[in-house]
Amino acid sequence: MAWHVAARADEVPENEVIGVVVDGEPVALYKLGGVLYATSNVCTHEFALLSDGYVEGDCIECPLHQARFHIATGEVRAAPASEPIKTFPVKSEGGQILIELPEV
Repeated sequence: MAWHVAARADEVPENEVIGVVVDGEPVALYKLGGVLYATSNVCTHEFALLSDGYVEGDCIECPLHQARFHIATGEVRAAPASEPIKTFPVKSEGGQILIELPEV
């Protein structure tokens, strides 16, 4: 596992999502209650970018078919998705957001 810079800390607004690509991996970054989270940016039901979706409480809703995923765990909270999304460890350091990705 290796840490990678994903964005500047000030680029993620509270209660919103942004999409970035980190080392070839599409990642969605969130800030909820001042805490940073990172998940895969692709819905597991059908290809759609979650960063085009909607943050509702502690969930992200896919813009295509309204599947919902728990941001902290990746767990499916509403169909039609049946597979969870990946989550990544995240930290803020020196004004930057870093996420930990598996080494290939």
